[in-house]
Amino acid sequence: MTVTKNYFYVSVEDYLEGERVSPIKHEYRRGQVYAMGGAKKPHVIIASNLVRRLGNHLNDSNCVVLSSDIKVRIEAADCFYYPDVTVTCDERERTSTEDFILYPSLVIEVLSNSTAAFDRGEKFADYQTLETLREYVLVSQSEMKVECFRLNEEGKWVSETYVSGDEVYLASVDFRCPISSIYQKVPGII
Repeated sequence: MTVTKNYFYVSVEDYLEGERVSPIKHEYRRGQVYAMGGAKKPHVIIASNLVRRLGNHLNDSNCVVLSSDIKVRIEAADCFYYPDVTVTCDERERTSTEDFILYPSLVIEVLSNSTAAFDRGEKFADYQTLETLREYVLVSQSEMKVECFRLNEEGKWVSETYVSGDEVYLASVDFRCPISSIYQKVPGII
């Protein structure tokens, strides 16, 4: 969430109406609208690698893998975000034609220097209000590092960090892959 901030209140209805005709994407947080900056090549490659691999893994399931063009609506936190990768396995999403989803089980954000603190802090807190969310994953674009925050059976968020040489495991969708496959063809990552 970067670039432009409006200092006047915008209703959800006005935000959605404007977003449908806007040439650029905006995120919405408690009445404020934020223009999203463009992504760098490593960011796009990482997200594409994840969408492709997760999509292949979940091809024969009821889950749907979505790219950064779909918003997640977080009603309890009064927000709309565009995660880099989202997975929903909820029947209500398969029949909905909305331009946002309400029931993600997995959200993945590729970090940039300008968004990392927000993604780790306030945005993660907002996402935690979603009853269906089981994992929140932060992926570095400058080094092989994946941080996975998982909701455990006691209702607490626990973290696991994966680095070069590790196999990444996403429990919410029973997905495993070498971390190197997430970073395949990313310039500057060894």
